[in-house]
Amino acid sequence: MAVPLSASTFSPISFSLHRSSTPQLTSLFTTRFSLPHNRRQISPKFSPILAKKDNGSMLVTVNNYCSKLKAWMEPQRKQFESAFTAIVIFLQLISPLPLPGHQSWFVPSAEAVLYSPETKIPRTGELALRRAIPANTNMKAIQDSLEDISYLLRIPQRKPYGTMEGNVKKALKIAVDKKESILSSTPADLREKGDVLYASLTDGEGGLNKLLNSIKDKDADKISVGLSTTLDTIAQLELLQAPGLSFLLPQQYSNYPRLAGRAVVEFAIEKGDGSTFSPEAAGQPRNTAIIQVVVDGYSAPLTAGNFAKLVVDGVYDGMKLNCTDQAILSDGAVGKDKGYITPLEIMPSGQFEPLYKTTLSVQDGELPVLPLSVYGSVVMAHNPDSEEYSSPNQFFFYLYDKRNAGLGGLSFDEGQFSVFGYTTKGKETLSELKTGDVIRSAKVIEGQDRLVLPKES
Repeated sequence: MAVPLSASTFSPISFSLHRSSTPQLTSLFTTRFSLPHNRRQISPKFSPILAKKDNGSMLVTVNNYCSKLKAWMEPQRKQFESAFTAIVIFLQLISPLPLPGHQSWFVPSAEAVLYSPETKIPRTGELALRRAIPANTNMKAIQDSLEDISYLLRIPQRKPYGTMEGNVKKALKIAVDKKESILSSTPADLREKGDVLYASLTDGEGGLNKLLNSIKDKDADKISVGLSTTLDTIAQLELLQAPGLSFLLPQQYSNYPRLAGRAVVEFAIEKGDGSTFSPEAAGQPRNTAIIQVVVDGYSAPLTAGNFAKLVVDGVYDGMKLNCTDQAILSDGAVGKDKGYITPLEIMPSGQFEPLYKTTLSVQDGELPVLPLSVYGSVVMAHNPDSEEYSSPNQFFFYLYDKRNAGLGGLSFDEGQFSVFGYTTKGKETLSELKTGDVIRSAKVIEGQDRLVLPKES
């Protein structure tokens, strides 16, 4: 059974994780077998191992009787259960029948989303961040067409290269036919850089034409590398087209700090016990580990803005970390008077602005633009007084593990927290962090100019 994160804020002293009451299908039918009393009913295979006592009772004379009997009965039991289950499922499909103790034979909608293998969520922070960019619709169409290839590449053995070729040709046609529309979305002062990226997208070394040639050669490795490069170029061009927020914040939050775009935060972390971190490739053990996080104000401007301001103010410098199996948390007892009490802020996929003070209904198919179900996602803990608000300063790195998720790859806490960024450098270090390790320093190394602070009253 998966153990979801606590529904409230994390205590800096102890962490209590509440088990979810996730319904699971249990065996509805039990097959019972008993040993016949009449010796004539016993299979000849087992008759030699039984003998009569003086009082007429049966005595087992061979020590391994039970194991032999079990081995003989197991195939019959499995065949019976398989046949019986198939009959029940068939009857349920053609005429659903209520079963005792079960409201419905079918998996409810909540479980259907959590366990569906078809649930397509970003598997990396880079992919989630790319999807979250509010860019030109033509660029998004190109991006969607290419990202489908990522799923097609997962198909083993006979890969659908014809479908991949069609996707790239579709993307290339949009790029050529809608060139003016794409470039006109780039601000005038960034147009020259946009022109360079556009040329790289269509005809560059990692561009669409090069990717098309790799697909024609049916070289899966080259396709994977070329696709990654092309999607990176698309993300850079999209970021040029989205310099600020694409929506207006609610009036009641106008006096909160906000991040109108993206920023990069770098943490320098040291071991609390004086030990070292694992060496990088062909390097020496490290006394300090560097972790970089991309903070996304496009989808969570208030949460990201509050966090960025806390970093600038030095609140996390010298802060100890507390670790559980599922999360690495900042010490919530430090700096309680620092930060803004921001509302829970989650942007649903397909929407143009976040929802505030409400969780998503995953059972109804609502998924966030910035999913929790990614290793290294950066999240604000809940406020201890109300789950409609986030903690003013306590954040955590979520250590997503598919073993604690449904078959669709969704965490059981998906849609319940304000996710505002992802670890993009140093993810391998997260597994080495222990309780007592220290954030020696935290600083905004890129994007501080996008941090909008409230006016002094």
